Amino acid sequence: MSYVDGFVLAVPTANKQKFIDHARQGDSVFMEYGATRVLECWGDDVPDGKQTDFRRAVKAKDDEAVVFSWIEWPDKPTRDAGMKKVMDDPRMKPEVNPMPFDGMRLIYGGFSPVVELGSKSKSS
Repeated sequence: MSYVDGFVLAVPTANKQKFIDHARQGDSVFMEYGATRVLECWGDDVPDGKQTDFRRAVKAKDDEAVVFSWIEWPDKPTRDAGMKKVMDDPRMKPEVNPMPFDGMRLIYGGFSPVVELGSKSKSS
């Protein structure tokens, strides 16, 4: 069974390309340490809710976009070992790959899938 780390964050719209560059550099490190897939999704249709919503969850300002991201791992032990290596990797240090967003408003968590529909790619 796979394992998923999920993230929601607010990024200044003026920093979209900086975010993409930051993600490309950082996401390759996750892949190197065992992740099977990483998706970074720029908010396109993020409506205001009546009680809560993505924007409020990360205290997004008017000039910020919500980003929804996830990292897929083959299993939790691979994720735990890989995440430790990622956090220790010098390429992930803020002075090497600075975050173009307020990391204090990033929300994240690890999740065990309970339902999965669709097909996985099969090698021939």
